[in-house]
Amino acid sequence: MKSQFNIKWISNENLASILPLVFILNDAKVSMEVLEQRLSTMIPMGYKCIGVYDGERLVGICGVWELNKLYVGKHLELDNVIIDPEYQGKGLGESMMSFLTDYAKQLDCETLEVNCYTKNTRGKKFWENQGYEPLGFHMVKKIKA
Repeated sequence: MKSQFNIKWISNENLASILPLVFILNDAKVSMEVLEQRLSTMIPMGYKCIGVYDGERLVGICGVWELNKLYVGKHLELDNVIIDPEYQGKGLGESMMSFLTDYAKQLDCETLEVNCYTKNTRGKKFWENQGYEPLGFHMVKKIKA
């Protein structure tokens, strides 16, 4: 039986389609207008995103940055990872990670890296089950209201 789900890269022209899921991920604390502005500046910086589709419906996303840092070398940094709450628990997260691990290997990356919100205990458990280990704290200091 063929899976109803399809994972593929979202074209730059269609990246705004991720914003409703990003809005959910951020607990509606960042307006859609601000998300649109931020996304438009991220695309020229190399931001890419895969989507999980149920037919035509986008039900999962994972953004990707190809980076090289002194402490981990060449790697993919995963960003804005979410599965629509209606679709969680169906193995879609694991499928996305398999897709991106294969992609990272094609790019000859040394590692994958992800940041997870501290309150996201379910997400932390998911990442640990995928083989990720905590390395440090991702800390933010606001300088603009």
